[in-house]
Amino acid sequence: MRKRSFLQASAVLAATLTLGLAQAQTPVKFQLDWRFEGPSALFLQPVAKGHFKAAGLDVAVDAGNGSGGTVTRVASGAYDMGFADMASLMEFHANNPDAPNKPVAVMMVYNSTPAAVLALKKSGISKPADLSGKKLGAPVFDAGRKAFPIFEAANKITGVTWTAMDPPLRETMLARGDVDAITGFSFTSLLNLEARGVKTEDVVILPYPEYGVKLYANAIIVSPKFLQEKPEVVKAFLKAFAKGVKEVIADPAASVAYIKERDGIIDVALETRRLKMAIDSTIATPDTYKEGFGQVDAKRLALMATQVSEAFKTKTPVDAKVVWNGAFLPAKADLDVLPKK
Repeated sequence: MRKRSFLQASAVLAATLTLGLAQAQTPVKFQLDWRFEGPSALFLQPVAKGHFKAAGLDVAVDAGNGSGGTVTRVASGAYDMGFADMASLMEFHANNPDAPNKPVAVMMVYNSTPAAVLALKKSGISKPADLSGKKLGAPVFDAGRKAFPIFEAANKITGVTWTAMDPPLRETMLARGDVDAITGFSFTSLLNLEARGVKTEDVVILPYPEYGVKLYANAIIVSPKFLQEKPEVVKAFLKAFAKGVKEVIADPAASVAYIKERDGIIDVALETRRLKMAIDSTIATPDTYKEGFGQVDAKRLALMATQVSEAFKTKTPVDAKVVWNGAFLPAKADLDVLPKK
């Protein structure tokens, strides 16, 4: 009887240990590029629906305050992974050649930059050439402002002057007429202008990709230390994330509920529009269909590296081969997230 009890107890203990191991979750600290808005559903949904958990990951997603900050925090080790603009990542690499833990991009999410110039129709601005001699406004760290020299050169714009402001004042200053135009992400600035009483039909939008500037935008970045120590975790993260992206693209409206769980004061209708605009302008693009979701074209990335080096006046040239590592991407079938044409 004692032997049977001992065996039963041993079996229970073994089962408990096995269950504990099966449920063990690897923590991953992840930072977004911005606050909880429509596009953050891409990350919040796979958390809420348990895709990361099913992959053995305990993912904590925090809001950010700009791509530059996200790159710096991943480099410092404060975060394991993040979501940041590729140009900001390139700039960090080129300006900090001796930094020991420079993040690398492992999955392209925004295949086309959402950066744009926005103006009011009453300004008379309708095409890039009309910006010559005008006063533009944007925060100094704005991705569109930093990349404007590329847009400027591609469209032969001259004589532009800049006014800097904090992000919340950008659209307000355009609506008031303090500046002639602003740079910003199209799906952010347009909706912010609407919130300030400007009608959509009164806004002129000049998207960078439509005027000769085909930059990659936001990618998932990883600390090299984390990549080296936990490569399987990175692979599991990207696979679970891709599953979530497919679901978000299929039903954006339903996905916004997961943003509401993190920020109860968001405007659901507004963020649903923002998410749909982000998907259409940066994810489900012709280039994404051609190159494949999550991936990059080597020649296009190399050209971007040259453009960023020149436009940002970096200390050293950007090396495209160093900032990108696609070896951790999931299988092709797992990256099949785009709607069928």
